[in-house]
Amino acid sequence: MLLLVDPKDRRYLLTLESNAEFHSHSGYISHEDLIGKEDGARVKSSGGLEYLALRPTMSDVILKMPRSAQIIYPKDIGPILIAADIAEGDRVLESGVGSGALSIALLRAGANVTGIELREDFAQRARRNVDAFFPNQVIDGRYEVLIGDAYEQLIGTDYDRIVLDLPEPWRVIDHVENCLRPGGIIVSYSPSIIQVSRLTDRLKRDNYAMTKTQEILSRSWHVEGRAVRPDHRMVAHTGFITSTRFLGK
Repeated sequence: MLLLVDPKDRRYLLTLESNAEFHSHSGYISHEDLIGKEDGARVKSSGGLEYLALRPTMSDVILKMPRSAQIIYPKDIGPILIAADIAEGDRVLESGVGSGALSIALLRAGANVTGIELREDFAQRARRNVDAFFPNQVIDGRYEVLIGDAYEQLIGTDYDRIVLDLPEPWRVIDHVENCLRPGGIIVSYSPSIIQVSRLTDRLKRDNYAMTKTQEILSRSWHVEGRAVRPDHRMVAHTGFITSTRFLGK
């Protein structure tokens, strides 16, 4: 993959292929002219516009990758990984895989991920996005997406972490004791505080501790000489992150 950035900071994510071209309002650039370029090289289109060519970050890929469902945004993915205390080798059950954004982050952190997705088209999209981000089978054997309904049952046992992105996460709690080890962590991502309230009420009825909900707001700043101020736009509410520890049956 390659990221092209134009002078107005517009970003274009490319998968480089022989005999392919990138087209924009400023003309075209042959992929052949981009293959093998050093990170940070500058290239010009046929119309003379100069682009910066960079290896994309995970955030760049997540924001630009094809999607079948709404993704979890990078500003929330980092805190989710921290809340779940993801470490290399952790066995993670992810339900509500969507387009695979969180799967990519979990895998890059070293986890072994089993996804449960209700819709086959979402599962296929997630697999394709994960495969595109990790070429050459570098995650071979560490990722699978199973078709199933997490409200009915959770597949597998002895997970270290469970990560949920579901409309009704409280309905999954009945099945947790059969698949999450004592001391394991559940993290749920919910757009609505009503969802959080119902989940928290459900957790209080069983053996859970250290339940916490947080919301991440991201505001960038304009810094140019002495002209220092918050940017006029910010990424405010996207979702709530609720984490809890399972203490066993």
